[in-house]
Amino acid sequence: GYLRPIIPEVVNKFFDCGDLHHGFARVRCDHCKHEYLLAFSCKGRWFCPSCHQKKVQLFGELLTETILYPVPHRHFTFALPKMLRVYFKYDRDLLKDLCCMAKECLCDYLRVALDLPDGILGAVMTIHTFGEYLDFHPHLHALVADGLFTTAAMFHVMPDVPLKPLEELFRARVLSFLIGKGLLTKERADMLMSWKHSGFNVHRSRRVEADERDDLVRLAQYIIRNPFAVEKMNLSPDLSACGHAQAGDMIIYRSGMNPKVNANFRIFTPLDFIAAITSHIPDKSFQLVRYYGWYSNKMRGQRDKLAAEEAEKLDETAISPNVIDVSENKPRRIPSKKWRELIKKVWEADPLLCPKCQKEMRIVSLIDDRDVIEKILRHLGLWQQGVRVMPSRAPPTNETVIEPWLDDPFPDYDTEPVTCPSKPWRRKMMYANA
Repeated sequence: GYLRPIIPEVVNKFFDCGDLHHGFARVRCDHCKHEYLLAFSCKGRWFCPSCHQKKVQLFGELLTETILYPVPHRHFTFALPKMLRVYFKYDRDLLKDLCCMAKECLCDYLRVALDLPDGILGAVMTIHTFGEYLDFHPHLHALVADGLFTTAAMFHVMPDVPLKPLEELFRARVLSFLIGKGLLTKERADMLMSWKHSGFNVHRSRRVEADERDDLVRLAQYIIRNPFAVEKMNLSPDLSACGHAQAGDMIIYRSGMNPKVNANFRIFTPLDFIAAITSHIPDKSFQLVRYYGWYSNKMRGQRDKLAAEEAEKLDETAISPNVIDVSENKPRRIPSKKWRELIKKVWEADPLLCPKCQKEMRIVSLIDDRDVIEKILRHLGLWQQGVRVMPSRAPPTNETVIEPWLDDPFPDYDTEPVTCPSKPWRRKMMYANA
């Protein structure tokens, strides 16, 4: 099929990830003079498993400490039938429309259940294009406040109501949208509407209370996980018993038990596996994480002003037990974690702790000059070996994309997307305080 230009760009950077030939930091212990080289990383998102894990850690802490309010939340998933997935595979911009439709369905569903026509949804939504066995399976994950906010900074908790109306509403809107785009005929849509099991599915988790912070962190990290995991990959020693002619040239990707095929693995040829994992690389500037309603940047900028005005008009004696006052909540600001803390969380190893004397180490220099790199690696006998150092990572020497942080952690989808230019001085600033 069509090779999207972003695929070779991301994969080539991934090949250079952790390769000492492309630059490194020198880390030295002043106490015992022990020294090692810390390779630069590709900082790739949604492809490089180890680099993306940094984003997972930051995202979980960002949501629970800065974005989400101390109210109950639920995890929702929205899935499509197989016959409709192909439209989203070859026109990925339709995934943005899918997010908007899911958001509108959630908002209408909650407003009807709570009888709050002006209630405000609070949701963080992520787009997943991968299934359990790396097939193209576009679906949405949403971490949603289990109720609605009001402009008076009050939160109305959702009652226990059936989920079926939300699924039917989502199905009707998706089919109407595809008909309007000319991608689906009305006859095919009527056929899908008539089926008892049409392939549309909406699922929600149990209610996660405000004080269950660890569960919220795990949910936040789950909805932004990498498309594939290295620990699930195995090179097959011998597949001749399975009827494959090229024994030893296959990749076994293991996952949970699939009741439809009664198996917990899938076998790939190397080329098929590469095609599978690269098909989930998002296009450049395409954001897979979206914020809506109360959690959007627009609302976060407005509600402080509105909350002060509306709080004076609120009659506190009229507050029911199922209404939570959130006007006093002030999300704390989280400073950007240094790479040392992230490596400790991801790899459970301290890159600045001397392995010999257990004293504190420090970064003495950043090496990105080609001649100097070659000279040092030749002296160490590493120039011809193509050494990759995977567990310890530092920022890359090539173009560094600086994502919005703190005041604007991710683009706002109630307004215009935020763009952020590359800043080559940022890498030096990071290490000035290391």
